[in-house]
Amino acid sequence: MCVTAVESRPAGALTSSSRGQRPFGARIKAFVALTKPRIIELLLITTVPVMFLAEQGVPDLWLVLITCVGGYLSAGGANALNMWWDRDIDALMERTSQRPLVTGMVSPKECLAFGIALAVISTLLFGFAVNWLSAWLSLGALLFYVVVYTMILKRRTAQNIVWGGIAGCLPVLIGWSSVTNSMSWAPVILFGVMFFWTPPHYWPLSMKVKDDYVRAGVPMLPVLASNKVVAKQIVAYSWVMVAVSLLLQPLGYTGWFYTAVALLAGGFWLWEAHGLQSRAKAEVSGAKLKEMRLFHWSITYVSLVFVAIAVDPFLR
Repeated sequence: MCVTAVESRPAGALTSSSRGQRPFGARIKAFVALTKPRIIELLLITTVPVMFLAEQGVPDLWLVLITCVGGYLSAGGANALNMWWDRDIDALMERTSQRPLVTGMVSPKECLAFGIALAVISTLLFGFAVNWLSAWLSLGALLFYVVVYTMILKRRTAQNIVWGGIAGCLPVLIGWSSVTNSMSWAPVILFGVMFFWTPPHYWPLSMKVKDDYVRAGVPMLPVLASNKVVAKQIVAYSWVMVAVSLLLQPLGYTGWFYTAVALLAGGFWLWEAHGLQSRAKAEVSGAKLKEMRLFHWSITYVSLVFVAIAVDPFLR
């Protein structure tokens, strides 16, 4: 499993002699790509609705804007530092072979400086424009993703995405603290939803691109275990996720609307998860396994549930 990318450079990657010819527009796009905008969109989806729940209505829109900007900069810094550390294995995997450090559009030193700058700016922005509780939570999420997940867990254990996913759960705490400057059981429950959501969200994708992780020597669960085992784990986490999502209503944080959406969306999730398990048990492989159906639905699920969180206060 010990593979290195020292001599690996995909076709089309820039050589040292051609780096001086990098167009300005392409460079700007490359720095934006370092922040992984599509992933950050999902993080913001779990941040803003919690602000509505914390306010039990419409929060201060300036606060929402600052929180979104700070959250983007913090997550963007974490993602840039992740790419800086993982540039060797990114060159080995097809789905990451066009990332800016692999192609040479951004140098490792530039990426490192960029990531650190975003981390500092985002922390100060949260601290002075929102509150320091949100600032420390934001910095904690960044450090957890970069140090605990990227540097320690990712290349060492199949539990990497389980515990490393904690970084992606912290935005719900940040959304709540930005409004209240405190904590409560509501964001803790939503933290739990995202914690149990992350593995069954990511493992189907890992099943699809397993060969990439094999080449890079990354021990994602689908690399080390059969599809049957992975699917069984997906179903287990899915049931706990749905159960946790339903705790908000009996504790008095949400009403009928959120509960109805969580039940319907969760029920469909469980249908898809058990369908994947059935196909895995039947030793279906390739395109017929349809593992990406659950991956795509997982994104829809989060969007529906958190939109319901934002809407629910207006229907109570």
